Amino acid sequence: MFSLNDTMRYHLCTGFTDMRKGINSLVGVIKDKLCSEVRNGDVFIFIGNSRKFMKLIFVKDGGMVMYVKRLEAGEVPSARV
Repeated sequence: MFSLNDTMRYHLCTGFTDMRKGINSLVGVIKDKLCSEVRNGDVFIFIGNSRKFMKLIFVKDGGMVMYVKRLEAGEVPSARV
């Protein structure tokens, strides 16, 4: 079940991310670019160059989970990242 709450910490990866990357590559980005560990229970957010894709990665029930959101109409609001 997909559930996020206000007790989790959220990290937005600055800049745009290649949305062709899979979970292992994005974990590498978390370690290299964010200097963090995915297993600490935080949620990591990645946004694609077109701002039509967003990926979230976090650990749940002993494994890593990646959710992908593709917007059919519109795009992720423009943010200075």
